[in-house]
Amino acid sequence: MSRVRELFTFSVERDNVKWKGLIKSQQCRYSGKRCFKVRKSQATVSIGTCTVCYGTENKDVIICPHRLLERKQIFADCLHLLTSHQPGNELHLVPEVPIPGGSVDYFLVSTDSNRKVKDFVGIELQTMDTTGTVWPERELALQELGLKKNVPEPEKPFGMNWKMTAKTILVQLHHKIDTFESINKHLVLVVQDHLLEYIKKEFSFDHVNIQPLIGDSMHFHAYKLKKEDKDYKLVLDTRCSTDSEGISKLLGLNAEANVGFEEIAKILEAKISDSTVFSVT
Repeated sequence: MSRVRELFTFSVERDNVKWKGLIKSQQCRYSGKRCFKVRKSQATVSIGTCTVCYGTENKDVIICPHRLLERKQIFADCLHLLTSHQPGNELHLVPEVPIPGGSVDYFLVSTDSNRKVKDFVGIELQTMDTTGTVWPERELALQELGLKKNVPEPEKPFGMNWKMTAKTILVQLHHKIDTFESINKHLVLVVQDHLLEYIKKEFSFDHVNIQPLIGDSMHFHAYKLKKEDKDYKLVLDTRCSTDSEGISKLLGLNAEANVGFEEIAKILEAKISDSTVFSVT
């Protein structure tokens, strides 16, 4: 049996999916674009694997960051961190914003009626990186869906790069968090519950506040996949928080502040338009 659990955002157990058309279109319903995960040897072919079953515990593990965009719930769960947001302000969701130290996946922004930035929260997404290839499991899933024949059993299992995934995102946070803390703004890391549990186990996490504090600059939001009949639903599971010093303690490194509110605001205002207006509907 294939270990692929979700393909092009749909559970492989669903009965009412027009799989043939979906595989042909290669569309991701969460990003609204073609799936960005393509084969190295066939750039025109999207792999489309969102979630896989992994390990002896048969954990359902998300391996695509766009899977976290379901219902835009992760952004709604950050609204409380816009502490300067006022009734009547517009909300905008701005992707891929460059700041010194790297690029932030999304900014949730509050603006006045003239679209001048009044507040923002940075939001980073991180899902698991795999080792090996999931392609044979993907092809086996297509056979089980009646779309292919005579697909061989995978010769080598894919793996999960837990250590590299965790360390890479923590180093990235270290590069960015002082920027947010120096201007009294928040940065949120959105992950699946399995990855947060690994970080708790492998890194020094005792100083992190398990009851999140609004005054902390760094927040962790962990989500689990809840099985509902033959579908999966993304549900907020755990929140915790720390600050720049706390991220440094995780890695044993030092951080440096490097940019102000006005500089980030100018970048955001240049990107804000009717297309960035945020709505959960």
